[in-house]
Amino acid sequence: MTFSFIPLRALTALAITGLLTAGLPAAAQTQPAPATPPAYGAPISLEQAKKAMVAAEAEARKNNWQVVISIVDTGGHLVMLQRLDAQNASVDIATGKARTSVNFRRPSKALEDGLAANGSALRILAVPGVTPLQGGLPIVVDGKIIGGIGVSGVLASQDEMVAKAGADTLMAK
Repeated sequence: MTFSFIPLRALTALAITGLLTAGLPAAAQTQPAPATPPAYGAPISLEQAKKAMVAAEAEARKNNWQVVISIVDTGGHLVMLQRLDAQNASVDIATGKARTSVNFRRPSKALEDGLAANGSALRILAVPGVTPLQGGLPIVVDGKIIGGIGVSGVLASQDEMVAKAGADTLMAK
């Protein structure tokens, strides 16, 4: 049995080359860091929830969409729920979307996109209570999250349109 050794100088050069070239693809793909999500503020009031609900319901009715609209506070606790002749499953789905958007301080679609992008994001499914489906939005007033709104019953993009109508009403003041 014979062993051949690589000279130390060649091994060092090989290691340095590997380290330098390994960083190139990552550096080329570097993207700017995402913006810091808004902080939590005081929880949404019943009056604010009613105002958001009226706007969201108007958007759903305008389009003749049968949906469930759920509004939660900063702790993810249900403040208001409206069912517009939608399927039973949409009650839990809408509330889950609203809670997910509050708990992660971003639209629930961000989690859906993460799952679609690569397998490493699958670990989010191990977190209890996460609903990584488009249609949940944080409600932000004066730069602070005061609650979340989730919608379920139609296409996910349409759910988000209804949620946006409700959230935007409070953001606009």
